Amino acid sequence: MQSAETARTNFENLSRNSYPGRGIVLGLSSTGEEMLQVYWIMGRSANSRNRVFVVHGEEMRTKAFDESKLEDPSLIIYWPMRLVGRAHVVTNGDQTDTIADALRAGGDFEQALRTREFEPDAPNFTPRISGVVDLDDSCAYRLSILKSADPEGDSCLRQYFYYEQAARGFGHGITTYRGDGNPLPSFAGEPLLLPLCDGAEATAKFYWDALNADNRVSLAVKAIPLDGRPSKIVVVNSNVK
Repeated sequence: MQSAETARTNFENLSRNSYPGRGIVLGLSSTGEEMLQVYWIMGRSANSRNRVFVVHGEEMRTKAFDESKLEDPSLIIYWPMRLVGRAHVVTNGDQTDTIADALRAGGDFEQALRTREFEPDAPNFTPRISGVVDLDDSCAYRLSILKSADPEGDSCLRQYFYYEQAARGFGHGITTYRGDGNPLPSFAGEPLLLPLCDGAEATAKFYWDALNADNRVSLAVKAIPLDGRPSKIVVVNSNVK
């Protein structure tokens, strides 16, 4: 199938990319029984690398691995995964809470993100990437990227993607960067079609092994059963005690 070939090529390109930055992949497991959310972080600085993922029930936060070495927490300490009703939110920053608060108030994903923009880390202007799987919307999922529309960071380009039906064993992914550089080049184009495995554990190993070993920091996969059972989050941290 052409879609399988495309997904395989995109995954191979990801595995060859030394620095895609943070990434989100949403889609349907190969068994068709659960939606999957993949989220990873990478780091080049000591502050960025000094992190781990910590699971709290069906939600997850980042935490400093060594609190004594934590410098600026503003862009690295946040809740990447939140649950609001049957909506599972995942992002690369504190816009997770912006989206969750909007959903609780009766708003929606796009409305919430219109109040945010890319990160204020010139000259990179790191994009904010976000996704949501809402079981009240069947197997549909949404992705978004907010990135600078110009090198000076004067304007924000907001892109939203809605996938009405998930295909078994496939998802769509978006990363903060196209690769390494100075400044770091923002992701461009539509989300990438990517392969998914038969559950959280297998998918976590699949993507963790693909990420650059020198720059990967943490990865999580959330499995969201379609039958309404509680979700499960599997975490891999490079920092372990």
